[in-house]
Amino acid sequence: MEKDDKIVRFSVSLEQSMFDYIENDVLKSGYASRSEFIRDLIRQKMVEKKWENETECLGVLTILYDHHYNELSDKMVEIQHGHLLNVSCSLHMHVTHHDCLEVIVIKGSPTEIERIASQISGLKGVKHAQLSKTALV
Repeated sequence: MEKDDKIVRFSVSLEQSMFDYIENDVLKSGYASRSEFIRDLIRQKMVEKKWENETECLGVLTILYDHHYNELSDKMVEIQHGHLLNVSCSLHMHVTHHDCLEVIVIKGSPTEIERIASQISGLKGVKHAQLSKTALV
């Protein structure tokens, strides 16, 4: 929300089952209010539109991998160094003797972000990869 945005009140008509769903989700998720829940839904739609329109976006790639896998760490670093303008930072954590968790923040167009995420996710030894998409709204 912009600094000088005014709050606008409006009403919404819903079927009882949809209202019950929202009410239940608001309570379970710990939202402060139904309004904040609805604002989050709208923000999510705004992020999706930005990704569709190829505007500057952000992605967070979370990967779990076996660091003993032949040259995997070197390949991941090589991909990241090949995209220095896109890769903002990374966090590395040792989970077990074999497993590491890495979180990589990537900025750029959705196409660039997805390409970098796919290159890393597709490496042998990566056990799980998840790209979280976001944008400034």
